[in-house]
Amino acid sequence: MEHKKLGDIATYVNGYAFKPEDRGTKGLPIIRIQDLTGNSYDLGFYNGEYPKKIELNNGDILISWSASLGVYEWNRGKALLNQHIFKAVFDKLDVNKKYFVFAVKYNLKEMEKRTHGATMKHITKKDFDNVLVPFPPLNKQQEIAATLDKLQSIITHRRTQLEKLDLLVKARFVEMFGDPEFNNYNWDTFKMAELCTVSSSKRVYQSELTNEGVPFLRISDLVNRMDYNTETCDLFISEEKYSDLLNNGLVPQKDDILVTARGTLGRCYIVKDTDRFYFQDGMITWLSSYSEKIIPVYISYLFSMHGIKKQIEEMQAGSTVAYLSIAMTKKLSIMLPPLDLQTQFADFVQQVDKSRVAIQNDLEQAQMLFDSLMQEYFG
Repeated sequence: MEHKKLGDIATYVNGYAFKPEDRGTKGLPIIRIQDLTGNSYDLGFYNGEYPKKIELNNGDILISWSASLGVYEWNRGKALLNQHIFKAVFDKLDVNKKYFVFAVKYNLKEMEKRTHGATMKHITKKDFDNVLVPFPPLNKQQEIAATLDKLQSIITHRRTQLEKLDLLVKARFVEMFGDPEFNNYNWDTFKMAELCTVSSSKRVYQSELTNEGVPFLRISDLVNRMDYNTETCDLFISEEKYSDLLNNGLVPQKDDILVTARGTLGRCYIVKDTDRFYFQDGMITWLSSYSEKIIPVYISYLFSMHGIKKQIEEMQAGSTVAYLSIAMTKKLSIMLPPLDLQTQFADFVQQVDKSRVAIQNDLEQAQMLFDSLMQEYFG
């Protein structure tokens, strides 16, 4: 198949370096990389004269080439392009825009290996222009783009369904228990330490880590299990070390909760009976040995509510590092509704989880097919 350099397909216009004094409250929004990945215009607006080439309109293709590499189709109205973003102008060859977006997206991972800069990584215009991509006839580009676009729509839809299920469970929580921030149902409250044992793992030293054996989870590994149901890991401890910890009661058991304690705080993972791993101390907090008054599903969803998050923020006042210590966790104020009500909520969550598993399976299959086709078309 014929290949073309990206520089031969289109012209890439860099954004304008707006100065702080250029920003205002009126005019056209100035678009930064952050605004491509989020939903707000944080930089401000510009109401003066500007080079016509940096004007954005719906359908424009943008490529962030500094800090966070990405390719996007702009569809949020007229705007102005800030520096560190290319706008692709298709003035050289006939190309399907969606095909172009998928081709660039596939190559961004490889481009990231060639980034430059000590404090802010970026790709150079020369490197970008010289990237070779498959360039079939236009009708074949359209066919490929339509296939990938359909799969991407399915993936997006499945992710939206999962997000809606999360919102459904949270709404049911508030309906049954009230808002934890205000405890408007006037439930009795207890400190976390009164309702369960709050601890962490036994420290595992660098010299004890191995290349195979029982997975040793860091926060990122735990979050991947929660978000993507993936059990991949690149750190391990030996079978002998794990057996020793297990025999001494130092390994989490079914229904224990692991709580992220550094970075993004308060994410909860309920341990399954099939789990077999160990985890990093100080970064992940371990809840176990619950009082008969409380069940783990209730605790895990309580952590996802604003009330607990606000308590954590208040405990961290003045801290420069997002950290939830064991001492902080023990002091969290927990409202305690009747056990039968908690059980009803757990039954509701179990029913929702059945739908969640089916949707997650569909999502994973669609993602695998998408990745496979991207490799086939652009690899």
